[in-house]
Amino acid sequence: MKPNSKIYLTTALCVLAGIVLLLGAFIAIPYYNVWQQEMSGRAEFAKAEQNRKIKIEEAKANLEAEKLNAQAEIERARGAAEAIRIENGSLTPTYIQYLWVRQQSDLNNKTVIYVPTETNLPILEATRLPQP
Repeated sequence: MKPNSKIYLTTALCVLAGIVLLLGAFIAIPYYNVWQQEMSGRAEFAKAEQNRKIKIEEAKANLEAEKLNAQAEIERARGAAEAIRIENGSLTPTYIQYLWVRQQSDLNNKTVIYVPTETNLPILEATRLPQP
């Protein structure tokens, strides 16, 4: 073979390989796109399924918390009924005041109470402010 024929043969083989690769790409790319969309759909489905399971678990936790809150409320009502029974079945104004003061002792529920004086004017708390 002549040197020029080797160049022509190499060039022809390269062109033929390029055409085969190009045709292979035209055939493979649509199949790859379909596969990629299928994998993307499976991933989204798995994510949606996981989110649904999370919501179900949160709802179960909320239901359990509500059941426990209801039980606590029932016990509180039983305690109040027992306290009223001990008080001879009547709610006296003094006992109601006691319950209100006890309820005010909650740290998250601070209330400032102004006690009226003989002239029905409240005692102002100006003395609690720092003097300039």
